[in-house]
Amino acid sequence: MGFKCGIVGLPNVGKSTLFNALTQTAAAQAANYPFCTIEPNVGDVAVPDERLETLAAIASSREIIPTRLTFVDIAGLVRGASKGEGLGNQFLANIRECDAIAHVVRCFEDDDITHVEGIIAPVADIETVETELMLADLESLEKRVPALEKKAKTGGDKDAKELLDLMSRCLALLREGRPARLVEVKPDERRAFAQLGLLSSKPVLYVCNVEEASADAGNSFSSAVGERAKAEGAVAVVVSAKIESEIVVMAADEQAEFLEAVGLSEPGLNRVIRAGYRLLDLITYFTVGPKEARAWTVPQGTKGPQAAGVIHSDFEKGYIRAETIAYADYVAGRGEAGAREAGRFRLEGKEYVVADGDVLHFRFNT
Repeated sequence: MGFKCGIVGLPNVGKSTLFNALTQTAAAQAANYPFCTIEPNVGDVAVPDERLETLAAIASSREIIPTRLTFVDIAGLVRGASKGEGLGNQFLANIRECDAIAHVVRCFEDDDITHVEGIIAPVADIETVETELMLADLESLEKRVPALEKKAKTGGDKDAKELLDLMSRCLALLREGRPARLVEVKPDERRAFAQLGLLSSKPVLYVCNVEEASADAGNSFSSAVGERAKAEGAVAVVVSAKIESEIVVMAADEQAEFLEAVGLSEPGLNRVIRAGYRLLDLITYFTVGPKEARAWTVPQGTKGPQAAGVIHSDFEKGYIRAETIAYADYVAGRGEAGAREAGRFRLEGKEYVVADGDVLHFRFNT
């Protein structure tokens, strides 16, 4: 099961530099001119999780395999993208294929790096990109509504009426200049809402790209973005893409020294990755043994059989129960035996909802 987070923003805000650092590659060309990224670059990154290292140490696992998240570097949007300006149609299609958006916002001044709008104004930049996404959604829905209205009226189609109601609520928000993700969706409408494929319905993480001196605490630009994020219930993360691009080419011991020198406790990218993971409403469970300690990704609310199916479809089909130990109990007992002795070992059935940090062993019929 793959989860994609698309990196978007105006040209020259540091998207490709951030992507290169995230994937520790130079796959994306970082250049000082618009549209240097023509095709979206895709990279899988490990999700930092100290719990996995702890579990591996307790179990003396020979191999450690973290869970991963996919980031897609999408070329810069410009004003008019919804009407095909720049490479608008292509970019919007790339965004539509992602599960969430990491919106990189330029929060630094540098006369050597041009800004497509000619001024450093991160909140205005956010509004430019969001407007293009909303305009594309508005056009998409308005094209679909007439046929659906006809179907609902002439055929008395109940499903068509319900979908039309959902689309009408989305259109009302979009016409007010508000993104579709703010619409109130009933539990039984979630599937239909997702199938609408609205760009502005995707959850957003704002990544404030600051100068090196502000990598720890941020600056006035990033504070403004943080306030906007808070107002709309979103999350903002401060990072210096320049610093991160330098860190990834260093040896581990050099990284630690460098981070200490610039006042950081960990790479800013760790915060970006973890924030993206949470943004997608994902959790992690673990399988642990002498051969390997491994982290697995599932959406919040996943039940035992579906969690087992992430490992192999046969596990889901033949699921019997899951041997379950909470992470804290596994650590406290120094492994499975200790957790059993402490009465912290459980057998969970098909209706069990997997919790973040669970250490699981699945029993199944072949």
